Amino acid sequence: MTHPTFELAPELKRDCIELADWPLCKILLLNDSQYPWFILVPKKAGLKEIIDLSEDEQVTYLRESAKLSHLLMRVFNPDKLNVAALGNMVPQLHIHHIARFTSDAAWPAPVWGKHPAVPYEDEKIAKIKAHF
Repeated sequence: MTHPTFELAPELKRDCIELADWPLCKILLLNDSQYPWFILVPKKAGLKEIIDLSEDEQVTYLRESAKLSHLLMRVFNPDKLNVAALGNMVPQLHIHHIARFTSDAAWPAPVWGKHPAVPYEDEKIAKIKAHF
């Protein structure tokens, strides 16, 4: 359930496409078609760290992260799945899930800031949304 004062960080609103609402989290797609890059954000206000969640919510967060990871492995069949909670630039609690391929534009380097974003076309967004 969404906390009444929850709002996505402005950077996530600007850079992402909302795909789905799961029990604890919003599922976002970073609008860069070079990488299948998803972001899991708990729908609670004021969170910065995973330990800011209750113990039950931490378990739910991990389960939703695992569910998203399995979905990405099944749909995209990446060479590697990068999962990370950093928050240096966007302090709102979120976990990145990035399907990586040895053929992607940044391989083997990190994807952050490597190349300018290439926005998704509407048809591709619709195909991705269909999996959620």
